[in-house]
Order: sequence, then C-alpha cells, then structure tokens
Amino acid sequence: MLTPFFGEFLGTLILVLLGDGVVAGVLLKRSKAENSGWIVITAGWAFAVFCGVLTAIACGSPGANLNPAVTIAIAMKTGDFSHVGSFILAQLLGGFAGAAMVWLFYYPHWAATEDQGNKLAVFCTAPAIRKPLANLFSEIIGTSVLLLVIESIGSKLVVPDGPTPGLAPYLVGILVWGIGLSLGGTTGYAINPARDLGPRIAHALLPISGKGSSDWGYAAIPVIGPIIGAVVLGFFFRISGI
Repeated sequence: MLTPFFGEFLGTLILVLLGDGVVAGVLLKRSKAENSGWIVITAGWAFAVFCGVLTAIACGSPGANLNPAVTIAIAMKTGDFSHVGSFILAQLLGGFAGAAMVWLFYYPHWAATEDQGNKLAVFCTAPAIRKPLANLFSEIIGTSVLLLVIESIGSKLVVPDGPTPGLAPYLVGILVWGIGLSLGGTTGYAINPARDLGPRIAHALLPISGKGSSDWGYAAIPVIGPIIGAVVLGFFFRISGI
C-alpha cells in the first residue's frame, strides 16, 4: 500500500484539499473566513505544501514531488524518466480528488455564492491581466524559482550532510509562501500543472451549483509554463552539477 504512486496521490490530495480549501474559505459566501484576503491564501497554500510533502513521504514517496514540474526537472537532471508517467498520473488524480473533497466540504456555500469567477478560482488559477505571453512568463519564472530553491535546499554546498530530517518540507513551505507573496499576484502562481489541471477538470465535471465556464482557453498556460521551467531548470541542474 505504501508505494511512491500512493504517496504522490495522497500527498497531492492533501496539498489541493488544504490549498483549494483556503481559497474556498476566503472567496465563498457565508464562510467564516470570507474576505480574509491574499495573505491568508498564500499562507494557507504554504501550509498545504508542508502538509502534502509530509504526507507523501509517510505514505511511500520519499521524494514527495507532488508536482509534474518537479518530477520532470528531476528526470532531466538524472536522466531517469522511468517514474515520470506514473508520478504525473498520481499527481493529477490526487489533484482531482482533493478538489472534489473541497466541493463536498463547502457544499452549502456554492449555492450561496453568485460570482462564478470566485467559484472557479477555488479550483484553478486565472490571470489578473489576461496577456498570454506575460502570463506564460510569470508561470515559467515562478516555477523556475521554485525548482532552483528546492534544489538549493538540498545542496551539499548549503548543508554538507543534508538537511535535518523533517526540515526540508518546512523550508519548501516557506519557499512557496515567498513565491505567492512576491510573484503570485499576476497569475495566481499555479507553478504546478497537477494543482491547476486536476482541479480544473473537477470543476468541469462536478455538479457545482451555479458554476460557469472552466476557462479552458487559459488552461494551457499553467500547464505549459511550469513544464518549460522544469525542462530549462532540469537541464541547468544537469550541466551545472548544482
């Protein structure tokens, strides 16, 4: 039962349940957290990453990728692509399942919320200003920062004997918080195709009260941007030896 596939699935489920959950709490009507703002959302997502990583490790995935961009970057660096397909599938399924749980958890609040954009925002990202190239650039840079600092956390030049056990998930959570605060205002910092695509599919398929479009016209950007960042950074890691 405790396998890398299961760890990636359950870790991503927890990531999205808590991450989309904080967005639902802030945006949906008659929630006690309604209108609590961007700082709450970025903090909630940071804690969601911390909890998701710990869960993935405990459930059989010691690498705790939880993100196709991380999986691809590792494969680019090591040259081992054997787990890429299964990990990405587990992450997408986990993202879908976590989003479905958010829908159930906040079930009475969907009918109470009139704004279709806010309902969609619970599940996936959207740009503040819709300019495809600028939006794509934001996702590439945000993902690149994520991957570079994650790699630096484990660098032998930073910690010769490796990070203290249990510390790395906490540091990655802080990193995601920093990215959200500094670079998240343009596109909502998907920086993770599974975090955006899995829940977007859930939004399209679930019988959410009063929902609107799932905005498939934008959906490629939070998938392609992180993948481009992953390929570039993975190649950089491979040739630099960082």
